[in-house]
Amino acid sequence: MIQPQTHLNVADNSGARELMCIRIIGASNRRYAHIGDVIVAVIKEAVPNMPLERSEVVRAVIVHTCKELKRDNGMIIRYDDNVAVVIDQEGNPKGTRIFGAIARELRELNFTKIVSLAPEILRGDRVKIEVSPYDSTKGHIIYRLHNKDLKD
Repeated sequence: MIQPQTHLNVADNSGARELMCIRIIGASNRRYAHIGDVIVAVIKEAVPNMPLERSEVVRAVIVHTCKELKRDNGMIIRYDDNVAVVIDQEGNPKGTRIFGAIARELRELNFTKIVSLAPEILRGDRVKIEVSPYDSTKGHIIYRLHNKDLKD
Protein backbone atom coordinates (compact mmCIF):
# COMPACT_ATOMS: atom_id res chain seq x y z
CA MET A 1 0.00 0.00 0.00
CA ILE A 2 1.34 3.36 -1.03
CA GLN A 3 0.29 6.52 0.76
CA PRO A 4 1.53 10.12 0.61
CA GLN A 5 5.17 10.51 1.78
CA THR A 6 6.04 6.93 0.69
CA HIS A 7 9.36 6.59 -1.15
CA LEU A 8 9.39 4.41 -4.30
CA ASN A 9 12.12 3.14 -6.60
CA VAL A 10 11.80 3.71 -10.36
CA ALA A 11 11.73 0.76 -12.80
CA ASP A 12 12.51 2.60 -16.04
CA ASN A 13 15.34 4.55 -17.65
CA SER A 14 13.62 7.94 -17.56
CA GLY A 15 16.36 9.42 -15.37
CA ALA A 16 14.61 9.30 -12.01
CA ARG A 17 15.86 6.84 -9.40
CA GLU A 18 13.64 7.52 -6.41
CA LEU A 19 10.19 9.11 -6.08
CA MET A 20 8.11 10.29 -3.16
CA CYS A 21 4.33 10.02 -3.43
CA ILE A 22 2.51 13.34 -3.03
CA ARG A 23 -1.05 12.43 -4.00
CA ILE A 24 -3.07 9.46 -5.20
CA ILE A 25 -5.08 10.14 -8.36
CA GLY A 26 -8.73 9.16 -8.05
CA ALA A 27 -11.18 10.08 -5.32
CA SER A 28 -10.38 13.17 -3.28
CA ASN A 29 -10.09 11.27 0.00
CA ARG A 30 -8.34 8.15 -1.26
CA ARG A 31 -5.83 6.96 1.31
CA TYR A 32 -3.84 4.11 -0.27
CA ALA A 33 -2.67 3.19 -3.76
CA HIS A 34 -2.09 -0.35 -5.02
CA ILE A 35 -0.61 -1.93 -8.17
CA GLY A 36 -1.94 -0.17 -11.27
CA ASP A 37 -2.92 3.09 -9.54
CA VAL A 38 -1.61 6.44 -10.78
CA ILE A 39 0.05 8.78 -8.30
CA VAL A 40 1.55 12.26 -8.35
CA ALA A 41 5.13 12.15 -7.10
CA VAL A 42 8.22 14.29 -6.73
CA ILE A 43 11.64 13.08 -7.87
CA LYS A 44 13.92 12.74 -4.85
CA GLU A 45 16.95 11.28 -6.63
CA ALA A 46 17.84 11.51 -10.33
CA VAL A 47 20.59 10.48 -12.71
CA PRO A 48 22.72 13.44 -13.86
CA ASN A 49 22.37 14.73 -17.45
CA MET A 50 18.92 13.21 -18.00
CA PRO A 51 15.63 14.93 -18.95
CA LEU A 52 14.04 14.43 -15.52
CA GLU A 53 15.63 16.36 -12.68
CA ARG A 54 15.44 16.34 -8.92
CA SER A 55 12.40 18.08 -7.32
CA GLU A 56 10.35 17.78 -10.53
CA VAL A 57 6.70 16.77 -10.09
CA VAL A 58 5.65 13.81 -12.27
CA ARG A 59 2.93 11.21 -12.62
CA ALA A 60 3.75 7.55 -12.07
CA VAL A 61 1.97 4.21 -12.12
CA ILE A 62 2.72 1.70 -9.38
CA VAL A 63 4.03 -1.65 -10.65
CA HIS A 64 5.31 -3.37 -7.45
CA THR A 65 4.27 -3.11 -3.81
CA CYS A 66 5.52 -4.80 -0.67
CA LYS A 67 1.91 -5.40 0.32
CA GLU A 68 0.70 -8.68 -1.17
CA LEU A 69 -1.74 -8.73 -4.08
CA LYS A 70 -4.38 -11.48 -4.06
CA ARG A 71 -5.58 -12.70 -7.44
CA ASP A 72 -8.95 -14.34 -8.14
CA ASN A 73 -7.34 -17.76 -8.62
CA GLY A 74 -5.90 -17.69 -5.08
CA MET A 75 -2.35 -16.73 -6.05
CA ILE A 76 -0.63 -14.16 -3.85
CA ILE A 77 1.97 -11.83 -5.43
CA ARG A 78 4.45 -10.00 -3.20
CA TYR A 79 7.51 -7.93 -4.14
CA ASP A 80 10.56 -6.87 -2.14
CA ASP A 81 10.14 -3.13 -2.63
CA ASN A 82 7.75 -0.43 -3.84
CA VAL A 83 8.39 0.43 -7.50
CA ALA A 84 6.77 2.81 -9.99
CA VAL A 85 7.14 3.79 -13.66
CA VAL A 86 7.11 7.48 -14.63
CA ILE A 87 4.36 8.27 -17.17
CA ASP A 88 3.14 11.29 -19.14
CA GLN A 89 -0.39 12.74 -19.20
CA GLU A 90 -1.59 10.10 -21.71
CA GLY A 91 -0.31 7.19 -19.62
CA ASN A 92 2.70 6.33 -21.79
CA PRO A 93 6.02 5.70 -20.04
CA LYS A 94 8.67 8.44 -20.28
CA GLY A 95 11.46 5.86 -20.39
CA THR A 96 12.21 3.47 -23.25
CA ARG A 97 13.10 0.43 -21.12
CA ILE A 98 11.51 -1.14 -18.07
CA PHE A 99 13.49 -3.24 -15.62
CA GLY A 100 11.96 -6.23 -13.85
CA ALA A 101 8.78 -8.20 -14.33
CA ILE A 102 5.45 -6.38 -14.28
CA ALA A 103 2.21 -7.66 -12.74
CA ARG A 104 -0.49 -8.95 -15.11
CA GLU A 105 -3.02 -6.52 -13.61
CA LEU A 106 -1.46 -3.62 -15.54
CA ARG A 107 -2.57 -5.21 -18.83
CA GLU A 108 -6.16 -5.24 -17.58
CA LEU A 109 -5.87 -1.55 -16.64
CA ASN A 110 -4.83 -0.59 -20.22
CA PHE A 111 -1.17 0.20 -19.51
CA THR A 112 -0.29 -1.87 -22.58
CA LYS A 113 2.77 0.21 -23.52
CA ILE A 114 4.34 -0.47 -20.11
CA VAL A 115 3.51 -4.16 -20.34
CA SER A 116 4.99 -4.41 -23.84
CA LEU A 117 8.30 -2.84 -22.74
CA ALA A 118 8.69 -5.06 -19.67
CA PRO A 119 10.40 -8.47 -19.77
CA GLU A 120 7.92 -11.30 -19.32
CA ILE A 121 8.30 -14.67 -17.68
CA LEU A 122 6.46 -17.20 -19.82
CA ARG A 123 5.52 -20.80 -19.25
CA GLY A 124 8.50 -22.94 -20.15
CA ASP A 125 11.16 -20.39 -19.21
CA ARG A 126 13.84 -21.74 -16.92
CA VAL A 127 14.40 -19.58 -13.82
CA LYS A 128 16.77 -19.69 -10.90
CA ILE A 129 15.21 -18.62 -7.60
CA GLU A 130 17.14 -17.44 -4.57
CA VAL A 131 15.29 -18.54 -1.42
CA SER A 132 15.61 -16.75 1.90
CA PRO A 133 17.68 -18.77 4.41
CA TYR A 134 15.27 -17.70 7.17
CA ASP A 135 11.94 -18.35 5.47
CA SER A 136 11.77 -20.96 2.71
CA THR A 137 8.45 -19.59 1.41
CA LYS A 138 10.07 -16.31 0.29
CA GLY A 139 12.48 -15.77 -2.58
CA HIS A 140 13.08 -13.94 -5.83
CA ILE A 141 14.17 -14.75 -9.37
CA ILE A 142 17.87 -14.11 -9.99
CA TYR A 143 18.27 -15.64 -13.47
CA ARG A 144 15.93 -16.35 -16.38
CA LEU A 145 16.57 -18.38 -19.54
CA HIS A 146 13.97 -17.88 -22.27
CA ASN A 147 12.11 -20.87 -23.68
CA LYS A 148 13.28 -19.91 -27.20
CA ASP A 149 16.91 -20.10 -26.00
CA LEU A 150 16.32 -23.63 -24.68
CA LYS A 151 15.36 -24.91 -28.16
CA ASP A 152 18.67 -23.84 -29.76
